[in-house]
Amino acid sequence: KASWGLLTPYRSAPEVLGRPRAAMAGGAAAASSLRRRLKEAVAVLGGGGLLFASYLVATGDPHFYAARLMPALQRLVGPEAAHALAVRLAALGIVPRPSQVDSGMLEQEVFGRRFRNPVGLAAGFDKHGEAVDGLYKMGFGFVEVGSVTPEPQEGNPRPRVFRLPEDQAIINRYGFNSHGHAVVAQRLQARQETQQRLSAAGRPLGINLGKNKASADAAADYAAGMRVLGPLADYVVVNVSSPNTPGLRALQGKAELRLLLAKVLAERDALAPGHKPAVLVKIAPDLTAQDKQDIASVVCELGVDGLVVTNTTVSRPSTLRGAFRGEGGGLSGAPLRQLSTQTVREMYSLTQGQVPIVGVGGVCSGQDALEKIRAGASLVQVYTALAYQGPPVVGAVKQELEALLREQGFRSVKDAVGADHCR
Repeated sequence: KASWGLLTPYRSAPEVLGRPRAAMAGGAAAASSLRRRLKEAVAVLGGGGLLFASYLVATGDPHFYAARLMPALQRLVGPEAAHALAVRLAALGIVPRPSQVDSGMLEQEVFGRRFRNPVGLAAGFDKHGEAVDGLYKMGFGFVEVGSVTPEPQEGNPRPRVFRLPEDQAIINRYGFNSHGHAVVAQRLQARQETQQRLSAAGRPLGINLGKNKASADAAADYAAGMRVLGPLADYVVVNVSSPNTPGLRALQGKAELRLLLAKVLAERDALAPGHKPAVLVKIAPDLTAQDKQDIASVVCELGVDGLVVTNTTVSRPSTLRGAFRGEGGGLSGAPLRQLSTQTVREMYSLTQGQVPIVGVGGVCSGQDALEKIRAGASLVQVYTALAYQGPPVVGAVKQELEALLREQGFRSVKDAVGADHCR
């Protein structure tokens, strides 16, 4: 046997080492194949995750938006950039479409116009009239663009928008940044036939008017807005309550407001038949009792068509926790809700329920909407809730509102308007 071993043909070192090398090569190939399969699996799973996320975005899943998508976007994008992105996406029609059809319970007539549902978009989101059609697709019953000033202006220096996520609030001091009457009018004229169809179907358009910061004649600015933009709107809002334009809130004084509104109403009445919008006044939540009485008196005296109650507040509740709570500007969102609703209640009483009210400030749910409606609002508007809950908040508010109306025994939203005053 030993000789047999000696007679065994000689194998070179490479030949002898070839077997382990082959085994090693086979192992490396297997490992490479495993890595490849893992990558493919990750790609498939990742793609599936992306498809699922895309499905949730497209269908407007409320929990996904509020708990995942919106917080992620806020970590990645600053507030003003996020605002611009949201307007751009809406302008392109890249918005989730509501799955529900508006219930007949939600329909009513206000200012002589039909509103398919009472949940609208407040001014300040689409300042320049760039995304109106996309916003209607989100399920809003009406859209309000602006504020629009006569001449283009940049507004206040940046940064001028601050999130307070702990409070579900925003502080802004934009300062009426606007493309101006001419540009906004051109945009809206280009879609005028579309808007006429939408308005006939119960989706009115509002235009919010502001004044230029350097203007010496506020009344002339608002009258010009009515002359240029009034024919394109179902209603026009005279905004004398933004806290971010020096001296603007002084226009809420009795004498100043009467003079201003008289000029705006005269300009409206001079428009061609069929192009005369309703005239509303937007007021602040920080008014004294006398201020509110004066505004109610002027509005009733002149026959103003409605009130928008309220704008943002310059007050800062002690409960605020956000890091930017000390920033100057107007506070909106959840902390404004009670103050705004109380102002709705007071203005409804002061006008004896004869002047329709659009309630705005902290509307984040159907319950919030119904509180304002029971306090005296015929319509409500949403804005800050979009930043935290995304577009699905529109459908969620409407769905919850309808359920609450049924639960509380109301046949329609109209029956609930001012219900708290009937106790």
